[in-house]
Amino acid sequence: MSQKRATRRRFLALSGAVGLTGMAGCADRLRSATDEVNGNSSDETPGGSEDSIPGLTDGVPALETEFDSREQYRQPGESLDDFADLDAWTVSRGSGEADTDVVFDGEQSFKLQSNGGESIIAERSLEGEDLTETDLSVAIRTTTPQSIAVNLRLVDQFGGEKVYSLREIRYRAPDVGWFRTSPGVFQQDEPEPSLDYLDRLEIQVLHSMPEAEVWVDDLRTHETPDQGYVMLSWDDGTRDYYETAAPLHDEYGFPAVQAPVPRWVEQEQEGVMSLSELQERQDAGDQIVVHGTHDPIHELDGEDVIDERLRNDKRWFIDNGFEGANYIVYPHNSFDETSLEQTTDYHYCGGFNQAGNVNTTSVYGFDPLALPRTIGHDLEISKRCVDLAARHNQCTILNFHTFDADNTMPEGDYEALLEHIDSADVEVITFDDLWKLRAGDR
Repeated sequence: MSQKRATRRRFLALSGAVGLTGMAGCADRLRSATDEVNGNSSDETPGGSEDSIPGLTDGVPALETEFDSREQYRQPGESLDDFADLDAWTVSRGSGEADTDVVFDGEQSFKLQSNGGESIIAERSLEGEDLTETDLSVAIRTTTPQSIAVNLRLVDQFGGEKVYSLREIRYRAPDVGWFRTSPGVFQQDEPEPSLDYLDRLEIQVLHSMPEAEVWVDDLRTHETPDQGYVMLSWDDGTRDYYETAAPLHDEYGFPAVQAPVPRWVEQEQEGVMSLSELQERQDAGDQIVVHGTHDPIHELDGEDVIDERLRNDKRWFIDNGFEGANYIVYPHNSFDETSLEQTTDYHYCGGFNQAGNVNTTSVYGFDPLALPRTIGHDLEISKRCVDLAARHNQCTILNFHTFDADNTMPEGDYEALLEHIDSADVEVITFDDLWKLRAGDR
């Protein structure tokens, strides 16, 4: 972190601590601010009521964040493997070695490389471990993102499997860095594997490139929540949502998360919701979050340019009374290490690592600014996301744009999807709800 950004953080933490005197939840916020000043990352649950959850606001938020959410929540849960001793690991496909120069935490990470276009498989014994009602997260870095998936495969002593999967990594090279993923379940055998009678854990790297290179570190466990969750995310503020989808949402009582483009709203572009219509939808229960200038953010050159872009984008949402401005949807799912570092100055949560297949997440262990989501182009894939969220108590974030686009299912299918969600054992949530879960830091 540059000296300029470190100084700004320290000022915000100290001034925020003074200004919060007498406000609800000030003790927890003060602890968060103090941790930032001291360079600490808390594993403890910031306790209790909604008012005490760091970063959660009641009304329109401030322009700048009170703390760096990626640092604050970088190591949730409990450690399962810190990769300090690689003797427990065997690489059956590809190659693996300790790397003391590229590290997320501790003294070394586990560097995995493919043998050409082959997948990578590394495994270790889990004999004696009980991972019942447990989710996993791991820190990942790759210089070969995009056409790559990372699986965490649990195998019991009878050969039954449970596979957690991050289906795609949208981190933009060459400015790559670490992020934490806590992938949801992609598939599971029937009958269910015996998670209290395990044989091994496999880290699988699947790719469609000439070669792949991935670092893993800090494998952790998290408790599984009591239910599953669905977020319905609509990008670009289209009239398709307002005229067709919104009445269905109101009928079912489902909120949506909307990410409009300010320039298109101000220009009254055809097919885009007006400012008053967006404000109307906020009043109806939708959450309006930052999408901002609709150009890839990773292509911007320099911290000052990125900072100005993020600052101006968020200011428009604040000036127009949008209470979801603490959250961001990256245009074109575009982010890299520099832009992530800058984004924490203005936003607590967002993403995305977006895939066309099932791409779900647990709720307690993900990187706050590198969430996964699934393109809502196919009804059956989307229904499978909902079913997996219900069965495994995880979260699926489904993304839509406009009904005549390839990345969004037709109107009739969308109505069928909402009906399916209504019959499933899931709760439809907004970013505020997801942030409450994540900031609980189980």
